[in-house]
Amino acid sequence: MPKSEMLLIDAALLPEGYRKVVEAKQLLKSGRAKSLAEAARMTGISRSTFYKYKDRVFAYGERSRKKILTIHVMLEDRPGVLSGLLARMYEAGANILTLNQSIPVSGLAPVSFSMQLSETSTEGLLEALRSLDGVGSVEQILGD
Repeated sequence: MPKSEMLLIDAALLPEGYRKVVEAKQLLKSGRAKSLAEAARMTGISRSTFYKYKDRVFAYGERSRKKILTIHVMLEDRPGVLSGLLARMYEAGANILTLNQSIPVSGLAPVSFSMQLSETSTEGLLEALRSLDGVGSVEQILGD
């Protein structure tokens, strides 16, 4: 089976059924349609058409290459360490979703982050964070 290839095509060139599949998916996602059958009925397509194309037709940006990564780090308890870590994440294009920091004990502050990454290599980011002054351990908890 040949490798799947993505194309960016003006929706006006596509058969109406493709556009309606995207519309049905948006109705489901927004909650305006409570079931697949209702979304199909609202858009005027059959359920079989929806099932046939739902994993192959996407609105632009719907199927982004972003991934979620959760890490746990130990930081020295001194000014600027956390802001330096955040700056490095920013430079790597990370979008911080959550940040949980506990009270420092024995000069070390445990911090957990969940972030969304686009093109950045997970291992490259982890190595960059480990190299920062004041950063102790960096452990990947979840993500690719």
